[in-house]
Amino acid sequence: MGVSLLHGWLPWALQAATVLAIVLTAGMRDRSWLRRRFPTAVLIGIVLSAVAAVALPAMLALTDPLPATFWLWAGAMVVALCVLVVVWRGARWRQRVAGLVAVLLAVMTAANSLNIWTGYYPTIDDALSDATHRPVSHQIGIDQLGVVPAETTTGRVVAADLPARISHFPHRQELVYLPPAWFRSHGQYRLPVLEMIGGQVGSPADWIRAGNAVATADAYAAQHGGVAPILVFVDPSGDFAVDSECVNGLWGNAEDYLLQDIPRDVVRTFGASADPRNWGVAGWSMGGTCAFDLVVEHPEAFRHFEDISGDLGPNLGSRQDTIRKLYHGDTTAWAEHDPLTVLGHHARYLDTSGWFAAGTAETGHARQATQLNAAAQRAGITTRLIIEPGNHSWRFAARAFAEALPWLTNELSGRA
Repeated sequence: MGVSLLHGWLPWALQAATVLAIVLTAGMRDRSWLRRRFPTAVLIGIVLSAVAAVALPAMLALTDPLPATFWLWAGAMVVALCVLVVVWRGARWRQRVAGLVAVLLAVMTAANSLNIWTGYYPTIDDALSDATHRPVSHQIGIDQLGVVPAETTTGRVVAADLPARISHFPHRQELVYLPPAWFRSHGQYRLPVLEMIGGQVGSPADWIRAGNAVATADAYAAQHGGVAPILVFVDPSGDFAVDSECVNGLWGNAEDYLLQDIPRDVVRTFGASADPRNWGVAGWSMGGTCAFDLVVEHPEAFRHFEDISGDLGPNLGSRQDTIRKLYHGDTTAWAEHDPLTVLGHHARYLDTSGWFAAGTAETGHARQATQLNAAAQRAGITTRLIIEPGNHSWRFAARAFAEALPWLTNELSGRA
């Protein structure tokens, strides 16, 4: 179950099996059919894939383009379906089974090509764990905190149902990473906190499964006497594919939830520091946008951020679509959440810092990170900007978080 879905033999085997299954299904017909209708099926697949590549991102308000490999295998899926429809009539059961297998393999290959691009499910076990809602590694309940030995060398992930008393936001269950130092002090050591926010599509566990955040924090703690920030893996969306952009809007009061409910309940439940100088937000993609936006809007609650591959601001496509869909057409609400606008009107920031990261293959995000970095520095925010090889994927997010964590921890702890 630990076989990689991202590289190695399995992705290649799946792609080869898909091509072979389509060819075998088509080859079961006579040569005349193979010469005339099979090329037509291929042409239909190419045309429909090209149309979908242009139309779907706009229809779904995707702010990042899907990879070319996905559209290639989506075209193969259409070809397999066309071949199946043509051979079904009058075909023997072997031809029909072969056609169904070809379609199934094409669907799996197209889906995994998208998975390879995003890095969402690194292994088969990760995919099965998410599908069956299995607990993440080292996960415990709040009632089990007292049985963790004080000498533990690894942190624990606590499944916590933190009530949204202020925002009433319909969130999913949070996961909270407590480093080894928390158990040594029985929660009396006022640790700093990072709210961890993932992408537009996903769940609170994404930063653990795909972003490797717990392993990264444990590795840092092992080198620093068991001390690391508390990581709160939050749900800013309420569902798997809701793009709230962490604002109060159509899908509920996500901003109030992250800004008021989470800090209040984490301090109360886990004894974390209540000082905003010890609080920060880290995120990737939509989460990166949220991280920067929350800090520049609310330095009274958060003073530090890591923005990995975020946008210039909350974004549902064009500015017009964003204002209409996210803010019910209210341009004032848009301006209040546009970081460049907020920075331009805000008093000079004090004791505020952040880390921008973007991959060289995501040129738009790299350009936006550079623009935001310059604006933040003009407003008094201490920043770092890292543009390095990588694309818009969880693999890049995991690496960027690992690189930034030592610096972030120093900032959160108030150390120079």
